[in-house]
Amino acid sequence: MDRVLVSGSSGLIGMALVTALEAQDTQVVRLVRGRTKSTTEIAWDPMTSFSPAAVAGFDAVVHLAGESIVGRWTEKKKNAIRDSRVLGTRNLALALAQCEAPPRVLVCASAIGFYGNRGDEILGEKSSIGRGFLPEVCREWEDASRIAAEAGIRTVNVRTGMVLSAKGGALAKMLTPFRFGLGGRIGSGRQWWSWIHIVDAVGAIQHALATESLAGPVNLVAPNAVRNAEFTKVLASVLRRPAFFPVPEFAVRLAFSKQAAEELLLASQRVQPGKLGSSRYEFRFRELRAALESLM
Repeated sequence: MDRVLVSGSSGLIGMALVTALEAQDTQVVRLVRGRTKSTTEIAWDPMTSFSPAAVAGFDAVVHLAGESIVGRWTEKKKNAIRDSRVLGTRNLALALAQCEAPPRVLVCASAIGFYGNRGDEILGEKSSIGRGFLPEVCREWEDASRIAAEAGIRTVNVRTGMVLSAKGGALAKMLTPFRFGLGGRIGSGRQWWSWIHIVDAVGAIQHALATESLAGPVNLVAPNAVRNAEFTKVLASVLRRPAFFPVPEFAVRLAFSKQAAEELLLASQRVQPGKLGSSRYEFRFRELRAALESLM
């Protein structure tokens, strides 16, 4: 890819992806909100339509922008989560579909939240949608990208799991209490957590950009999901700290709001990277301990 447009470039995955692409001498142009600071930035407002000419002439587009799902899910917060993803994706996809020189491929973010809370069920790209706020957001999010697909642009919806990085995301928030020996399982600890190392999250997106056979939903998770109790046990072991302080479910609900707690930290999603495996993506980190050790 010679020229790639990236939204959400200031996010956890976006920053790492831009660095990786630029290391390969790819020209990266960022979609940014507010004023642009250089010729490698294009201003946009995700909530409004914009000129197709502004996004013409790129080999590929990676769309990662969206309101953070972290925090209490008030109605205002939920509207921001939904609108930033659905309207932003729809406006971008429409501009790409209408431009004279469209990209060959659009990689659009989604999430394994699509599957909802599914207990011990093994989930693949063909699994049905779950119930709840996040599954509905993910469905609308992916549907919005179909405007580009219907215009002949190969469109990949990367359903991302928990991205492991010491620089941000869920793991970074967990490190402080665990380093002080105050970590432990969350709730029952039986819920499955599907994770992916930041290196593989970036590598899999680059793989999706280059692999013509990939289209539609692609699970961005490592092959070996673990239960929350195992995750916290391994993290404590890597940090050489105990994990004696479980967080009861009621405390999680109080901290995050009932719905956010049940659809994020307490939800069980045992997801497999079926399409990445069949397209021969080589994971750098397949096991949780090796992934955490590399980050510590």
